[in-house]
Amino acid sequence: MKALVNGRILLPDQEVRDQVLLFDDRILEVSSGVPEGAERIDAGGRYISPGFVDVHIHGYLGEDASDGKREGLRRMAEGILKNGVTAFLPTTMTVPWPELEAAFRTIRSLLPDSRAADFPGAEILGCHAEGPFINPQKKGAQSEEAILPPNADLMLPWADLIRLITIAPEMPGAISCIQALRGRMSVSVGHTAADFDTVRRAVSAGADHFTHTFNAMTGLNHRSPGVVGAALTGPGWCELIADTFHVHPALFPLMRACAGDRLVLITDCTRAGGLGDGEYTLGGQPIFVRGIACRLADGTIAGSVLKMNEAVRNYRIHAAAPLYEAVACASLHPAASVGIADRKGSLLPGRDADILLLEEDCSVSAVWRSGRRLI
Repeated sequence: MKALVNGRILLPDQEVRDQVLLFDDRILEVSSGVPEGAERIDAGGRYISPGFVDVHIHGYLGEDASDGKREGLRRMAEGILKNGVTAFLPTTMTVPWPELEAAFRTIRSLLPDSRAADFPGAEILGCHAEGPFINPQKKGAQSEEAILPPNADLMLPWADLIRLITIAPEMPGAISCIQALRGRMSVSVGHTAADFDTVRRAVSAGADHFTHTFNAMTGLNHRSPGVVGAALTGPGWCELIADTFHVHPALFPLMRACAGDRLVLITDCTRAGGLGDGEYTLGGQPIFVRGIACRLADGTIAGSVLKMNEAVRNYRIHAAAPLYEAVACASLHPAASVGIADRKGSLLPGRDADILLLEEDCSVSAVWRSGRRLI
């Protein structure tokens, strides 16, 4: 048994001081004292946080989930651990179907390794398929040539792997596709030109998630609420890329007020993450990175270079949220959004001991995964 002392423990609904977090490979309890024989670890006054869960991340350190490379996924998993991410969904793009299947096979093959106690990176939880059932009008940085009509039969063989799939519900056959996938994987509304009523039909059919809210979807108008209106009024989990570029930070308080405990911080990070400015690729297309902005040659926004601990910091500042709430948006909420809150995303008893020590600026100074210190 290990005992983290002298820290500020971030529970889902409060910050706890002058208490001790007890854990082995799982969280045991928050206690008033250190049991005899426990290994005592001094947090040095830092925040004790659950590990972050990123359900929408394409790449990092030059690697991309759509490449279908085992070593690339391992490099991603090790790299994002330094940003506090202890579990993630490698996220594929709309690329040709044979390439998607190859990427799915590679992600599936690495799942057992990533769950092992000696794996040196974040756990791979499955896959987020961002497409290929999207609307060409709102494709963003996705490849129009690789877009396919919604077809549940293509995805059902991967139901053991895909935890989340982004679909444009207005496309022919989309609602029946969502119905067929219901209960097999979570469906997110995204890359869509749908109107409000169509989104409500999609939600009734089983969609429960919105992909990078505000981006690549119909906006909010007082007579035409659009996808944004449906996302803000709920139900459904609302992703937010909190890099202050994809969504103006003045809207973070609105997201907090409307989405509340439905808000899911994501990075939507590309292979350029963790590297410098320059030219990279995303879904086979060149992207150009300058600071926090990633764009195609025509200026279209193309993913991000955001780190999850930076997303937490940005949301905390601009939404005026307490840190425990900002952390829940990057841990408990994403875990709940893909059905794994019973083992990930919080420091409640019985959950995996995925633990961070955070500085005041949200930089990460230590990481445990399943009770094993990796940083």
